[in-house]
Amino acid sequence: METRTVRVGDVLIGSGHPIVVQTMCNTHTADVAATLAQCRRLAAAGSQLIRITVPSLSDVEPLRQIHDTLRSEGISVPLVADIHFSAEVAMAVVPVVEKIRINPGNFHPDHSKARVLFGQFLKRCKQYDRAIRIGLNHGSLGKYIVEKYGNTPQAMALAALEWVEMCIEADFYNVVVSLKASNTVVMVQAYRELARLMQERGVVFPLHVGVTEAGNGDSGRIKSCVAISTLLQEGIGNTIRVSLTEDPEKEIPVAQYLANRYGMPGQAGHDGQRHPRLDRGALSEREETILKAACDWGAPLLNHQVDDIPLEDTYLKDEIMQACRRRFYKPEYIACPGCGRTLYNLEETFNRVKEATAGFKDVVIAVMGCIVNGPGEMADADYGYVGEGAGKVTLYRKKEPVLRHIPEDEAIDKLIELINSDSVSRLGD
Repeated sequence: METRTVRVGDVLIGSGHPIVVQTMCNTHTADVAATLAQCRRLAAAGSQLIRITVPSLSDVEPLRQIHDTLRSEGISVPLVADIHFSAEVAMAVVPVVEKIRINPGNFHPDHSKARVLFGQFLKRCKQYDRAIRIGLNHGSLGKYIVEKYGNTPQAMALAALEWVEMCIEADFYNVVVSLKASNTVVMVQAYRELARLMQERGVVFPLHVGVTEAGNGDSGRIKSCVAISTLLQEGIGNTIRVSLTEDPEKEIPVAQYLANRYGMPGQAGHDGQRHPRLDRGALSEREETILKAACDWGAPLLNHQVDDIPLEDTYLKDEIMQACRRRFYKPEYIACPGCGRTLYNLEETFNRVKEATAGFKDVVIAVMGCIVNGPGEMADADYGYVGEGAGKVTLYRKKEPVLRHIPEDEAIDKLIELINSDSVSRLGD
């Protein structure tokens, strides 16, 4: 799919250029030393963009220090500020980093006021020659959009198109768009619809593709690969992130595998940029087998071209079938990768939740790092475990909080009790 080209520092994103691999820090931005150390590792591992959360105005100055220190050390990887809700913070980071990720619909509860704030934000980005990513996630669509279009892939695409139109009207074209979901079917459908709408409009911005809250281990890698590979095969996707509830360094080899597989490794784009080289030692033989199978069978299953796959490895077959939402053999898990807003050990907790709930089936369980994104992002979940901070957790049934301020050391037991209680109630019905 032919797209415009977006410049982020020295990195070019678009159909005439190699697929760009990126990831996100999970350190607290105010901890400058820890975030710097992680940025250095991520750059050395091959990340071509690094995103850092900026939850408040107090984090803008630490972000500036991180950016300036990296540049003084000769590390030129562009930084992306991740903004949630605050137009004021979004405006403040524009002079600091090369790219800003925002969901404009979150700038204000009143949609008309959100539009005004977004227009002001675009003017500032134009002044500083910055790039932006309009990032909408399934489950975090604004009330205005859900009431108008529903909570569907089509609604996601239409919501994004409204902001895209505003960029065009403002003569601002340094724009990347994303429509992530933890549900691979929803994710693929949303990107296809947005690609179609932009092609009809005659202005096609590059797309950042990924499965949000994919989880960890084999499941997270497989879920990411089946969906991302399906889109890349169709020419949809110019920059990718594999979101894992693990150290972000571990995301990069998986993304590099995808970029190399679908982006003609070793060949340069129009600008001379080359695809990220996959370090052959970065993936074990087993990991490569898993990624290859997920890419081979993701599109046929998601497109309903086949109903089964001829793999002798039963475990791998079950994982791929579940990732494509064709057959479920265990609970489906949603887990955010963590960021500077996370106030507890997310990876350790997620693994304990998985171990404790492994005996359930036909349920979707979300483990989310913070109260800021958690309730919205876990749109598909039957149950949610959301960190409040200060050692407390809120448990959700669907989108409703049912148990608040639970001590962390009691939360998993309470989650099991909640699921069992609901199962008994359903049997009674």
